[in-house]
Amino acid sequence: MLSDFQSLFAERAPAGCYIALRAGFFAPEAELNLFPADWINHYTFSGLALADPLLRWCQENSGYARWKDIDSFVGTDFMRDYRKFGFEFGSVVSIHGTEEMPKRSLGIFARADRELHVSEMEEIETVLSRIHAAEPEMPTEAQMQALQLYSKGYLHKQVAHELQLSVGGVKARLRGAADRLGAKTLREAASIAASRGLL
Repeated sequence: MLSDFQSLFAERAPAGCYIALRAGFFAPEAELNLFPADWINHYTFSGLALADPLLRWCQENSGYARWKDIDSFVGTDFMRDYRKFGFEFGSVVSIHGTEEMPKRSLGIFARADRELHVSEMEEIETVLSRIHAAEPEMPTEAQMQALQLYSKGYLHKQVAHELQLSVGGVKARLRGAADRLGAKTLREAASIAASRGLL
């Protein structure tokens, strides 16, 4: 479902953005990362996520804020790192969960040319809230059987043997599970299913 809004997010944050949908104890159910590869590599190699004040703001707040309004970010090495890669302006958006569904969704949005307008941040918050609240369709039991075996490292041929299906039937079940989970790839589908406790 995130991919349905990729062009909107890219338009609002042309320098790059990162969105984590329904992040739980360990990982989000889905992610969209439109930051350039050199920034992703630097951010990952430097372990910035573990102490990024923008992510901390998202953990502690709901709503949206411009980077320049986050005291724990302004004037820090983090801010200098972001700027070194051309991210002069940006905002964060955080959608908190409920007691029934405690997961949260968040996003970091960057621009090189100007601040995001309030109307743009409100639009992002509205869209992200809608995606956050949407209940994805659950895979069928047959689709989950195939996905469980796939997630254990079974090849399509091995899954077919275990479930007494054709390889084409296995592929159809796995694709169906991925579609229902809103995943682009089987690996992403397995990750989403695991994060929901389905595997």
